[in-house]
Amino acid sequence: MTYTQDQQSITKSLKLLRDGFKSEFAEFAYENHRMTELLQELANEFVDANIPVVDEENRIELSLMMIESLDIIAR
Repeated sequence: MTYTQDQQSITKSLKLLRDGFKSEFAEFAYENHRMTELLQELANEFVDANIPVVDEENRIELSLMMIESLDIIAR
């Protein structure tokens, strides 16, 4: 077996592992508090940069609504 064949075999094995665990990883990420914190931070940044909402309470509410509109799925 050549180096290229070895690498192709490894890549194929890794893809099989990815496919077997991608749904579990999506669920793990969705349930992790760090993902929630990251999404909240990103949503706040997005709203601040793109949507001129002056009222702080409405800005926060819109950010939360943006997060709620997301679905994390494995494709």
